[in-house]
Amino acid sequence: MIDPRAIVDPTAVIGADVSIGPWTIVGANVEIGDGCRIASHVILKGPTRIGRRNRIFQFATVGEDTPALAYQGEPTTLQIGDDNVIREGVTIHRGTVQGQGRTVIGNHNLLMAYVHVGHDCTLGNHVIMANNASVSGHVVVGDCANFGGYAGIPQYRRVGAHAHVGGMSLVLKDVPAFVTVSGNPAGAVGLNIEGMRRRGIADPAVTALREAYRIVYGQGLTVKEALDEIAPLADLHPEVQLFMSSVAESRWGIIRARREGNGD
Repeated sequence: MIDPRAIVDPTAVIGADVSIGPWTIVGANVEIGDGCRIASHVILKGPTRIGRRNRIFQFATVGEDTPALAYQGEPTTLQIGDDNVIREGVTIHRGTVQGQGRTVIGNHNLLMAYVHVGHDCTLGNHVIMANNASVSGHVVVGDCANFGGYAGIPQYRRVGAHAHVGGMSLVLKDVPAFVTVSGNPAGAVGLNIEGMRRRGIADPAVTALREAYRIVYGQGLTVKEALDEIAPLADLHPEVQLFMSSVAESRWGIIRARREGNGD
């Protein structure tokens, strides 16, 4: 299952039923879990641990060190879970000691062609990033978030669970859970209703989220005032609690509603 034209470092640990294509390089301190499919012309560098049943397509570079100037060659890591699809030309960098020391990719994620995941990022599960979408260093992405093509997220921002970032959007602040944003700079344009439908979010929870969104974005309240007002809804619906927590825990402030001329 390992093509003789591939180069595999003797320290690499290869699981059962793994295929590795020609001209792929598997570097030192790389672990590849059972059932993975690694195409041709892939570069895997360590320390990197890749879980089970992942598919990595040609010309992807996974586990490279970061070009961040603060990085001085420390042995930081990359951790990738199970059942991810990493398409052509994707780049994923390891962490830095100035950050959390590792980059983490969860399970069941789809990274389409030429996606970039920067150092010290954390991606949850079931995340979809369309072609050329990029997250800079230290970005945290919640479960089931999705990104349109060419979307860009600067360092340290957070994209909440079930959020949607429109194609070609530049996100300058944190995106609350379940919210759709678009534009350059991006603004909030509503809830990710289609994403919630696909994930089977129940109608009462969707209704409660609509009310919570209206309170935060439509009444001119401060964040604290809005959080106080939606607290009773959060007690009844875990989804509203997730939305509320993503607003309350924002470090950079949440993205605000898009206005006429902002990103249009």
